[in-house]
Amino acid sequence: MSKQVNMHEAKSQLSRLAELVQQGETVVIAKAGKPYMNMVPHKVVKVKRKPGRLSGQIKLMADFDETPEEIISSFEGAQ
Repeated sequence: MSKQVNMHEAKSQLSRLAELVQQGETVVIAKAGKPYMNMVPHKVVKVKRKPGRLSGQIKLMADFDETPEEIISSFEGAQ
């Protein structure tokens, strides 16, 4: 089933129209009496993740896992 509403009605009834669209009804928004746009439900598009996309672009320093003693003691509250 299709329902056509004017732009002003669409602005004031947006929540109700969105519910109709979610229930499967087609809602056409008209401007000056002519179809202007269709309301459609949002569809989630899943993009497959590609591991290693930044391979070779991120460099870690050789001492990355070594924390200086003064940093450790400042976290532990020792002076």
